[in-house]
This record gives sequence, structure tokens and C-alpha cells, in this order.
Amino acid sequence: MVVKTRAQPPFEHLAGRAHLRSNSLVKMPTDPVRGLNLKILLDLLPVVVFFAVFRLAKAAPQVAHAWAGALLGSVAAADAASDIVPVILATACAIVATLIQVSWLLLRRATVTASVWLSAALIVVFGGLTVWLHNEWFIKWKPTLLYWAFAAVLGGGHWIWKRNLLGALFSSELQLPQAAWDRLLIAWTGFFLVLGCLNLVVAYRFSTETWVNFKTFGLLGLTFAYSITTGIYMARHLKAPSNG
Repeated sequence: MVVKTRAQPPFEHLAGRAHLRSNSLVKMPTDPVRGLNLKILLDLLPVVVFFAVFRLAKAAPQVAHAWAGALLGSVAAADAASDIVPVILATACAIVATLIQVSWLLLRRATVTASVWLSAALIVVFGGLTVWLHNEWFIKWKPTLLYWAFAAVLGGGHWIWKRNLLGALFSSELQLPQAAWDRLLIAWTGFFLVLGCLNLVVAYRFSTETWVNFKTFGLLGLTFAYSITTGIYMARHLKAPSNG
């Protein structure tokens, strides 16, 4: 009996290998598009929860104060502290969302990536300090510390241990010249440093509401646009796969 096989679309084998190798956050056994969407939603869950709760608390301050008092004690007792209530509620809910995110991954026996662990640790520690001390600056520093940690890992691997971590992670799926990997690593290291600085500029020079909007849409938008730009660069330098 002759079994006909379906021709594989271009890059499909790379996508499959990349998924199996990276052991991504969400398994995608039957529907890759649906699985990828679920992964993205899961990764963004704490960010979405923080933004949604902050906006709801700003829209209904009396309800927010009541919830803050019931859940977290008398954080809104003084008028001077009233502006901190939306941030405290949003931070507390983001911590819960982060714990749910990691717990769900562990229950599914999925691999929790180092970046997720780092982000979770930072939001639990610095978010917890924001809730406990009623000080919004701890949570405002969290994105900067996360981006600078990424930059430190990439830069330290390259300049101290002489290893290109981007190349080590993706070279089996993407065949690029070593010079291209080095340029990409330097570009992403610089990008993460710039993002960390931008977060502090917005946090210190603008209102908390403006910072929340920038954190939710600005940082994510810049990262998405930069990913597309570097993706175009990578596509121009991809080596043709060998037939042997």
C-alpha cells in the first residue's frame, strides 16, 4: 500500500523543531495558531490584569477604596494616600495573576522559562513591597530591573563568558552567520538597556496614569516593533539549508 505524504510548507519544519526544542509555555498538539494565541495571552496575563484593575479603580474610586480597605487594610484612610489605591489594587491583582500563571504551567508540567521565573520573582518582591509599604515606586522600578537583567545576561554572556546566548538558543533553528548573531545580541542588549531607561524617564517625569499606559502599550509596542525589525534583518541573513 502506498501512503502519500503531504508536502511540508516552507519553514514548517523549523517551527516544529523550535517548538519542541524550546518546550514552550503552552503545548500546541493539534492547533498551533490557537496554542500560540493562548501562550501570548498567558504571558501577558499579569500585564493585562494590572492595566484593567488600575483603570477600573480610577473609574470607580469609592469602590476601589472600599475594596482596598476590605482586602488590604486601611490603605486609603488618609486623603494623601488616595492616589495610591489604584496602583496598590492593580499590583495586588497582578501578583495573584502571576502566581496563577506559574501554578498553571507547573500543574500542566510545562517548562517555565527563566524569563517567566525572573519576572514572577520581581513582581512578587517589588509588587509586595508596593502593597506593604504603600509606595508605588517599587512596582514602577520592576520593568526597568527586568529589562536590565535581560541586558546583563546577554551582555555578560558575550563579553565575560564569550558566549552568544541568542545563537546558542536559536542556531539549530535559524542558520545565521556568526557575525549576524553577534550584531543581534548587541542590538538586543542595547534595546533592553534603552527600554529600562525609558521606563524610568516616564515614571519620574509623568503621572502614574501615563506610566501605566506606557508600561502596557508603549513598552510592548516598542518590543513588538523591534522584534519585527530584527526579524527582517535575520531573514536577510538566513543561510540556505543544506541538502546533505
